[in-house]
Amino acid sequence: MKTVAIIQARLGSTRLPNKMLLSLHGKPIIEWVVKRVKKSKLLDDIIVAIPDTRKDDVLEYYLKKLNVNVFRGSEANVLNRFYEAIKNKNVKNIVRVCADNPLICGEEIDSLIKFYLENKCDYAYNHIPKNNLYPDGLGAEIVSFELLKWLNENVTEKKHKEHCFSYIWDNGDKFIIKTFNPKKELQYPNIKLDIDTFDDYYKLALSPIDIDMSGEEIIKIFKDEK
Repeated sequence: MKTVAIIQARLGSTRLPNKMLLSLHGKPIIEWVVKRVKKSKLLDDIIVAIPDTRKDDVLEYYLKKLNVNVFRGSEANVLNRFYEAIKNKNVKNIVRVCADNPLICGEEIDSLIKFYLENKCDYAYNHIPKNNLYPDGLGAEIVSFELLKWLNENVTEKKHKEHCFSYIWDNGDKFIIKTFNPKKELQYPNIKLDIDTFDDYYKLALSPIDIDMSGEEIIKIFKDEK
């Protein structure tokens, strides 16, 4: 039984259109995400789940050049896109990676997987500084395939289909949700490393970051950020 990362990506962002293919120090943002996720030692496979819309044909074309598995599904129902991407692949656990996080760290994905396997919970995360001391953008989220299947079959509201784990957050009394703190060198919850807007992109594009940097090296660059 496998642990698989699903990278959620699209070109149709309203706040920063086509951002997956924007150049970040000479490489598209999606390439940063894929190559840094590949550094995980505990993942058995990686799938990039993208919409089946015409505008995302360009994204698929580029992803295939990166030698990564691509699945195409509903643009609006992201939850179903995730489920369909892995429903017949003998997967036990799913790590959700948001492609807005070009500085995601394979080591922190592994920390998340270890934590999830060693602690009884339905959902664990380290991608945002909520009840932990993580920076925003180094980690990911994890659930079992069984829970993903249950969500796909039972969630009815549009907002919970557009954001595949928002149902869990909105119904915290029904699920065991856990997180944890990173090593001391990464304990900077004030640092935001994801790309939602042009200002986020501007900051990273003008920073001396490298695609192969460790989490510690990245935090040294941004630790004085207010």
